[in-house]
Amino acid sequence: MYRCLLIIISYILLLTACNSPFVSNNKGYPSISFPQKTYQVFNENAYAYNFEFPTYALIDNSVNFFGEHNKSDTWMNIQFPTMGATLYISYSKMKPNQLDTLINDAYIFANNHNSRASFISDSVFSNQHGAGGVFFHIGGDVATSYQFFLTDSITHFFRGALYFDTSPNEDSLAPVNAFLYQDLKHLVNTFRWK
Repeated sequence: MYRCLLIIISYILLLTACNSPFVSNNKGYPSISFPQKTYQVFNENAYAYNFEFPTYALIDNSVNFFGEHNKSDTWMNIQFPTMGATLYISYSKMKPNQLDTLINDAYIFANNHNSRASFISDSVFSNQHGAGGVFFHIGGDVATSYQFFLTDSITHFFRGALYFDTSPNEDSLAPVNAFLYQDLKHLVNTFRWK
């Protein structure tokens, strides 16, 4: 008797539970509105170079060194606050025979992402102002998709790496990466040594 009653109650619960309408759980990412591409010149006297960077970016040359803010001509950050991204820049005045070491370090920094990268490609470039270097594109769920360095091979070495203030997700960052890639290419194409 109890068994029959239990089966009837279970059957009634099963029938009533299936009458709710289906609600889809859409997954997606928020739409991003990108600013119009306009550029301004970075040309401060204390620096051995100048370049153009986006008007929607901010330069912070008081980089934090172990809790202290010091203005530096060797380190700076170009921040893209509306996109949660920062281009970390370092500059070295080269010592004799240091070029190979600095280039090797740049390749090591790019290859540090090998464990998560789906690919790493490098392309050699030179711009119309006599600056040249290598541009790295790193694919996959990596912390940085773009890195580059510029040098005159004698005195100056300039390196940049783009990072986001979020966990790496190649799909969700793809539109922002594509947008900022154009800005990075503009920076290296307008870069010149003083």
